[in-house]
Amino acid sequence: MTDPNVLVGVATSDDAGVYKLNDQLALVQTVDFFTPIVDDPYDFGRIAAANALSDIYAMGAIPLTALNICAFPIDDLDKEILSRILEGGAEIARQAGVSILGGHTIKDAEPKYGMAVTGTVHPDRIVTNAGARPGDLLLLTKPIGTGILSTALKRGAIDEAAMAPAIEQMTRLNFRASEAMIANEAHAATDVTGFGLLGHAREMARASHVALAIDADAVPTYDGVLDLIANGVVPGGTKDNAADHARFTTFAATVSDAQRLLLSDATTSGGLLVSIHPDNASHFLHALDDLGTVRVIGAVVEGPPGTIVVR
Repeated sequence: MTDPNVLVGVATSDDAGVYKLNDQLALVQTVDFFTPIVDDPYDFGRIAAANALSDIYAMGAIPLTALNICAFPIDDLDKEILSRILEGGAEIARQAGVSILGGHTIKDAEPKYGMAVTGTVHPDRIVTNAGARPGDLLLLTKPIGTGILSTALKRGAIDEAAMAPAIEQMTRLNFRASEAMIANEAHAATDVTGFGLLGHAREMARASHVALAIDADAVPTYDGVLDLIANGVVPGGTKDNAADHARFTTFAATVSDAQRLLLSDATTSGGLLVSIHPDNASHFLHALDDLGTVRVIGAVVEGPPGTIVVR
């Protein structure tokens, strides 16, 4: 893009695009939708909406409006299922103070739902994935492993009760984490979704021209996920991620095969990965202490840009 008002475009693989309207105001725009990862249509709607809104929060912006995007096999499934999906999305939008202005629905063989979201931010206060600095600490605000758990649920390897903690996290907005990173002057941030922790960390490292070091044992995970991986419960997307991530990741010999796959897990509505000065990290942790899921998982280091060491 050559328009000087495009402050964030596709070049750095960031979470959302940013377009400057004037010296005080910029638009932040994103879109995300996917197929169901849980059986309950209301929960699916909530998860998909929270996932779409997360891109706005990752930029340090405030979401304002959304448009529903939905594909549905109206001839094969009860219309009440579609209503419940949209009700779930509307509930999350209500929590976020977002107005749903409409949307678009098409007939399709498989249900899909998500949102196109527009937010605002001051042009000088955008948090991108390109500002990480050597010496920063890396913090993650939600556990990883939702791809493993959703696959386990589909295969009958776990029940709804075992899936409930992940649904709770996937439907929790990243609003407070966004507020905390702004208040504590985070240098960079991204949200962790389909490309997995290593994939989104790589985008941050490449955009910031730095290397990252991640402590595998420090990464928050859901109970039982490593055992599921050891028993072969791994979605295809996670396997594809891991094969790609091997190009830029060096693992210590002590990092197990299960941990390596988990760090590449195709996550849905994950937390924020935040790069922040060590002096501000404790304040960030304190602000989110009640959530019980925020961890320091590594650091920004000198090294070949876009590379990651997992120790």
